[in-house]
Amino acid sequence: MNSIITRLLRRAFPLAVLFLAACGGGWHGGWGGGAKTTTPGSASNATYSVGGTLTGLTAGNNITLTDNGTDTLPLTANGSFTFATRLANAAAFNVAISGTPPANQPCTLTYGAGTINAANVTNVNVFCGLTGANTFTPSGSFVLLAARQQHTATLLSAGLVLVSGGYSTAGALADAELYDPSTKTWMLTGPLNTARYSHTSTLLPNGQVLVSAGQYIAGSASLASAELYNPATGTWTTTGTLNTARYAHTATLLPNGLVLVSGGFGTASSIASAELYNPATRTWVPTGTLNTARYGHTATLLPNGLVLVSGGYSAAGLALASAELFDPATGKWTATGSLSTGRYYHTATLLPTGQVLVSGGYNLLATGFLASAELYDPTTGIWTATGNLTTPREYHTATRLPNGQVLVTGGVDSAGYLASTEVYW
Repeated sequence: MNSIITRLLRRAFPLAVLFLAACGGGWHGGWGGGAKTTTPGSASNATYSVGGTLTGLTAGNNITLTDNGTDTLPLTANGSFTFATRLANAAAFNVAISGTPPANQPCTLTYGAGTINAANVTNVNVFCGLTGANTFTPSGSFVLLAARQQHTATLLSAGLVLVSGGYSTAGALADAELYDPSTKTWMLTGPLNTARYSHTSTLLPNGQVLVSAGQYIAGSASLASAELYNPATGTWTTTGTLNTARYAHTATLLPNGLVLVSGGFGTASSIASAELYNPATRTWVPTGTLNTARYGHTATLLPNGLVLVSGGYSAAGLALASAELFDPATGKWTATGSLSTGRYYHTATLLPTGQVLVSGGYNLLATGFLASAELYDPTTGIWTATGNLTTPREYHTATRLPNGQVLVTGGVDSAGYLASTEVYW
């Protein structure tokens, strides 16, 4: 009986093959086959969107943006925006403010130019601010949940401010907090995998936050590890390690989506090396070195695409007043105007006017803890004095809020660790 069934199957098999072939069927990658097809959305034909966030625009005002000079996008309200034209991988994008900006509202644009790096561009930031009094004012009783210094503060896409790590009387901190400007309240979020201070924190185009390097125990070796924060889950995951362990360095998101890390303290002294982080590959590669080795300095991306590095602590043990500019196109550094007062462990914040606000810091040969603040004008390369902090401080943070104000948090002064905050307007 079995032999009869076997003979019948052998005779039917060729007919089945012919039937399937005629219908264009068959096993995947098995029986003969027609032309191969490409899955829609594959790497060969994928396209990506360009967009970002508009904040600070007063009701009734409007602004028009263009990408690559042809794609026009009028905006009448704050919030996220996306250009209609999608671009292929490695294509260039160049977002600009078109026409006349709103009356009495200076608007600036950051992260507006670069190249597509196999991901949607979501971090083009347009800020429209109002002319303020150029003063700092305490923000009342809305203090951090934990006093800390040498921490980081990052403005998230949703408008919250993420504060991570730092140092207190308990040592290095792993905990993190979120500040809501609308309610002026703080809440806990997921802790870092590695407690650290004197690290950096950078908002990436995909909305995640990159924390890099730092220090774990006072007087210990520098860290080379890095972590990513996901605002959607409130959790941290590890990513690629730096080529050079460092702390008290800077990290700046460039228009091409890469993150520039510069300077810092290595194993025995300040260093001049710099490297670039690629979010797509989660790896680090070296780039041009600073003209002056420094740590405890600041780095700010300017509207023209250059990166301004200011101040810091030199290998000779002095507070630096010098400043230099990094050009992502060439990977080189050039000198610019010097600060009026040398300082380190200060802050630098890009204002809606395009100027850079530097506040606080420390200078042993001046007054020690500094309350002074200065403004850098990229068009002239010159620094000028502005209103002082109400509390001298170093190791603090300064974050520009969606309304154009600058929130200063924590730090340390002669009395100890600070939980106080103040706002520059």
